[in-house]
Amino acid sequence: MDRFEAMSILIAVVDGGSLSAASRRLDMPLATVSRKVRELESHLKTRLLHRTTRQLSPTEAGESYVASCRRILEELGEVERAATGEYAAPRGSLVVTAPVVFGRLHVVPVLADFLGRYPEIDVRLFLTDRNINLPEEHIDVAVRIGQLPDSTQVARRVGEIRLVVCGSPAYLASSGTPAVPEDLALHSCVNFDGLTSPRTWRFSAGKSEHQVPIHARLTTNTAEAAIDAAALNVGLTRVLSYQVASAVRDGRLHIVLDRFEPPAMPIHLVHAGQAPLPLKLRAFLDFMSPRIEARIASI
Repeated sequence: MDRFEAMSILIAVVDGGSLSAASRRLDMPLATVSRKVRELESHLKTRLLHRTTRQLSPTEAGESYVASCRRILEELGEVERAATGEYAAPRGSLVVTAPVVFGRLHVVPVLADFLGRYPEIDVRLFLTDRNINLPEEHIDVAVRIGQLPDSTQVARRVGEIRLVVCGSPAYLASSGTPAVPEDLALHSCVNFDGLTSPRTWRFSAGKSEHQVPIHARLTTNTAEAAIDAAALNVGLTRVLSYQVASAVRDGRLHIVLDRFEPPAMPIHLVHAGQAPLPLKLRAFLDFMSPRIEARIASI
C-alpha cells in the first residue's frame, strides 16, 4: 500500500464529504477510492470514517489522523520543492482563479506577459464568479473582489473598483438624466442579477446607505448582456466600473449618479501564505500586483 497516496485520498474524502466527491476530484474510480480507504483503516486497525447513507465524516481518531496527514504531506511537498530547485529558481506550475470578466479583461493580458518573462512556469487559469475554497480546489492564487472575510489566508491589495449606474446617450436624452437616486422611480432599468437586487439598488447618502426601488424592464445573469441592453437604449443598468469601462470610453454609455455610489470595493490577490513562499508564487505576486494595479487605476 502506498501510504502517501492513501493519505491524499483520505483527505480528499474528508474534504469532499463523500467517496464520490473524492473520486471526481481525484479523477479516480470510485471503487479504487473506497478500496484505498478500507486498506488504510485495515493497516491502522481503526475506523477513520463514520459512514452514513448521505455522507462520510471523520471519527475522533480520523480527525487526528487527517490533521497529521495534512502536515506530513505539506512537509513532503516542501522537501520535494526544495529538491527540485523550486526555491532556487522560478519554475513549476501555478493554479490561479479570477472572476470571469475581470480575468478576461485584466488578468489574461498581464498573465501573457508573465509567461513570456518566466518560461519555466506554467499556469492553469480558472475563471469563475464563484468564490471557491483555495485549499479544497488546490488553488495557489485567487483574485477576489469585495471585502474579505477574516481568515488565515494572505491578501495583497491591488486596487479598488466602483459600482456604477449608466445609460446610453439616446436613452438619457429621451428619458432625462437622474439627479438623485429617487429619480430612478421614473426610469426603466436593466438589472444584472449576479450583482444587484431586481427590486432595489443600494446608494450612499453621506455616511449612511439606503435602498431605492427600481423597475427592472430586463433582468439578465451576465454583465455583458446588461451593458449591451443599456447601450441599446433599454434603460439604465448597474455594473462594476471595469465591466463597463470600454463602453464608457467609446461613448456608448454615460455614468450617472456617481455622487451617490456606495464605497468602492477592494481587489486583492489572495493566497494561503505558506512558508517559505515558493519562488514561482513570489514571482507571480510581484509581477502581477503592480501591473493589475496600474490597469485598474486607469479605469
